[in-house]
Amino acid sequence: MKKLLLLLVFAGFTSVMYSQDYGRAIGLRLGWDYGISYKHFLNERAALEGVVTYRSWGVPGFRYNYFQLTGLYLIHNPIEGVEGLRWYYGGGASFRSWGGDYKDWSDSLGEEYSTVSIGIHGAIGLDYKFENAPVNLTLDWVPSFIIGGWGNGFGAEVGGLGLRYTF
Repeated sequence: MKKLLLLLVFAGFTSVMYSQDYGRAIGLRLGWDYGISYKHFLNERAALEGVVTYRSWGVPGFRYNYFQLTGLYLIHNPIEGVEGLRWYYGGGASFRSWGGDYKDWSDSLGEEYSTVSIGIHGAIGLDYKFENAPVNLTLDWVPSFIIGGWGNGFGAEVGGLGLRYTF
């Protein structure tokens, strides 16, 4: 009984309830960076996800940190034979502010040293909703193209594990 049970349209907003899926989720995201994730389904397949992440790392003589806001549009597809498991793909953009010892560490930054970047992201992953609990797990890969500042160019190291409360 994995069909849409109720669709309510009020003043341009859509609220969707599913028998075994979820409409919204909030929780932790762990990976290259760590943060908070919020996902809101627009319909049975399409969702918007907002991610706020932070990373801090360093060794004596070199330290850095960054704060990033990311927005993604994701399309979900069921995986036959496993109730509650879906795969998804999509993309979005981000804004990052960072600081640290980059300029002292790398001569390649020169005078164009910047503490802000924007990014374009792809996303592909797995989404599992436990049937009898308000818990959702995700595992994804988010390849990125960063424009400006440290990490300028393509990066394939971003992805993560999410643990969220669903409602």
